Parts: sequence; structure tokens; C-alpha cells
Amino acid sequence: MSNSLKKTVLIRDMDAGWYAGQLSKLCPQYTYIPATDSEAALGHAAKADIIIGLAPYLDQNLITAASRLEWVQALTAGVDNLLAMPALRADVTLSNCNGFHGPQMSELAFLMMLSLNRDAPRMQRNQAEKRWERWPQRLLFNKTVNIVGVGAIAEGLAKRCKAFDMTVIGVSDGRATAPNFDKMVKRGALLSAAAECDFLIALTPYDAKTHHIIDAKIFEAMPAHSYLVNLSRGGCVDETALLGALKNGDIAGAGLDVFAKEPLPENDPLWAAPNILITPHIGGMADIYKQQALPLVARNLNAFAAGGPSALSGLVKRN
Repeated sequence: MSNSLKKTVLIRDMDAGWYAGQLSKLCPQYTYIPATDSEAALGHAAKADIIIGLAPYLDQNLITAASRLEWVQALTAGVDNLLAMPALRADVTLSNCNGFHGPQMSELAFLMMLSLNRDAPRMQRNQAEKRWERWPQRLLFNKTVNIVGVGAIAEGLAKRCKAFDMTVIGVSDGRATAPNFDKMVKRGALLSAAAECDFLIALTPYDAKTHHIIDAKIFEAMPAHSYLVNLSRGGCVDETALLGALKNGDIAGAGLDVFAKEPLPENDPLWAAPNILITPHIGGMADIYKQQALPLVARNLNAFAAGGPSALSGLVKRN
């Protein structure tokens, strides 16, 4: 294929140069343009047949300017902003990156469970104040974790929970069994399942059916010693109800990596809520992320060249 017939791939990422170098060897049938910032990407958008990048950084201006765009390959699993973007034409194929986020998401879940369960913030305050204080340490051993949403990430988390001798309950309408889960229940049974848990972890995708799937009724059902961990999307949790549950002591605490509005506004009351651990949507991030994403992106580029959109993995259906 001559250079004039090659499709042009615009890569919008801080590591765009690295991706372009690797992909030019793995998928030489394309021309690559790396762009590390929005301004540079916008300047090349009109030439792009394909755009690759982290979904949150692919904005309306970029997509609008890409008049010959055929396909967007997100480097993230979540593509909420792209699905809601009027500029993304119906004839443009959208695919995501999934299946490799299990290690980093699981480690953040454990960071939150261990920190909340053992009261790590109290330890840090004591260290700063040079105070020697000891108290009985709550263990994860024999605790019950309820995972709402059973996909590849949940499977990775369940495997690690079993290494801590935890009981793992899954909540899913799509699966009846999964490796390392002791029990699976339907979403309709979430209320009764929540009453059994020590930790309730949200990993479900966000859509109309899962909007506020964890609400005031769930918090009322959860034991007072239990914790919520939300690693899915902010809209899956009723944050007003959560704030009330924390203030009233209905649950022991919460670890939140995602929020209804991001970045979380400085005046949001969640910042000052009791017994809460807040992280800035870092669950999917990793120091090896580009190495994790590269094989999937390369497979899809080769598949697209050979068989078009229908050959892609991670295709996202749009209404």
C-alpha cells in the first residue's frame, strides 16, 4: 500500500510519540501523527481517519474538526463523554480498551478496604503528632465483600479477595456464576445482599438502569460496621444519600474514586464527610498503562485494516 493510500491515525496522548513508534512497527499500514496536547491534536484533526486517545481528552472541538473521521479507539474502558457527544457522528465507529484494568482497580479496592478497615488516616494523624496509640486491628479475613457488577475487573478482584479468605458475593443480571465468587444474586436482590456485607464495592457500568443503584435504601440495609467502595461511576451512587448515611453512622465509612461531578468541586460536602477516603479517579491508572493498552490497540488496528469495523474488539454500541 502506498503512503498516499494509508489511513491516518491521530494519537492524542501524553505518550503519543511512544505509541506512534510502537504502532508504526506493529501496524505499518497506517500513517501516524502523535499529539501530546489538545492544540496540537486540533491542528491535525482534519487529516485524521482514526483517532486514538484517552476518552476524557477527546473533546467536542477535536471530534468536530475531524471531518473525515471513521473510527475512534479509546484508550479507556469508559467512553461516557463520547457517547454523550453530539459531534460524534452515527457513522463513526467507537471502540474501547477493556480487559486489562483488573490489577490496578483491584489494588485500589484493597487500598481502600485496608485503609478504612484499619483506620489508616488515624495512624497517619498519630504519626504526624508523634502519638503512640494502639487499638485492635480489624482484619479482612473472613469478611464478606459484595461486588456490584461482575465483569473482567470484578473477576480479578474476586480472585484477590479469596487470597484474603473473604466471602465474595456478586450482583449481576447477566451472569449466574463466575470464578472465585461464592454466590451470585440478581440486581433485584441487592437489598438483601447488602445486609450481609462488610464491604459493598461498585464496579457496574453506568447507564439508566444503574443510576443511583446504591441509594438510601441500600445504606439503611447495610450493617453499621460496613463500608462502601465506589470504583465504577459517580452516578451509580446517590451521593446525597451517602452523605446522610455517613453523618448518621448508618455505615462505617466510604472510599470513593469516582463522583457525579468531576473534578469534585472544592465546596462539595463529601470532602469533609466523616470516615471517607477520596481519590481523584485513579482506579484505572497504572505506571504500565501504555504497555497494557498497546497489544489491544495493535490488534484492533490490524483487524480494522483486514476486516473493517465489524472485526474490532471492544465495540461500543450506541443508541
